[in-house]
Amino acid sequence: MSGAAWLDSAVGGPKPAGDLVMARVGSEKTLGRSGFALKSPAFEHGGELDPSFTACEEASVAPPLEWTAPPPGSQELVLIVEDVDGPEGKPNLHWLVWGLAPQRGKLLEGEAPPRVGKNALGNSEWLLPNPPIGDEHRYVFQLFALDLPLTTMPGATLDQMIKQIDGHVTACALLTGRFEGHEIEEWDVADDL
Repeated sequence: MSGAAWLDSAVGGPKPAGDLVMARVGSEKTLGRSGFALKSPAFEHGGELDPSFTACEEASVAPPLEWTAPPPGSQELVLIVEDVDGPEGKPNLHWLVWGLAPQRGKLLEGEAPPRVGKNALGNSEWLLPNPPIGDEHRYVFQLFALDLPLTTMPGATLDQMIKQIDGHVTACALLTGRFEGHEIEEWDVADDL
């Protein structure tokens, strides 16, 4: 396990998770503080993501998420989704979201969040999971409650966000979804005739 054994255990899986944003700005003390939790009606923690949330389907969208109320005094919530099994052993950023109200809430399937930053490809959107065929990757949804409202403009980078939130996390929660790369089958109209 890495130096962040508490995070490795929370994320689950065979490889260390110590390079995630949560290892840098969160702690074992803030993980789940005051019952702060993140879940999805579409998959269980450690469960498999449906192909409708990945690059395997043409009209894919981000999965639905729900969270409990953060600790009192929280001013804003930030969601960061990383593929902990990204290229070269480094996490790959799939989604950077902020402007979420500091209360019990949710994002519906495919809902546009209030503010979005740049993913690993430099786009301001949900980066569809697309691991190599036969490789299973873990996608870690990290939710941070902050003690200050952010003034960060849409399109910010992960580094800019980390600078803003470091030292201001009152609680954090995580949810891990797995997905194995599949061969994308082309739909043939002739097969249905």
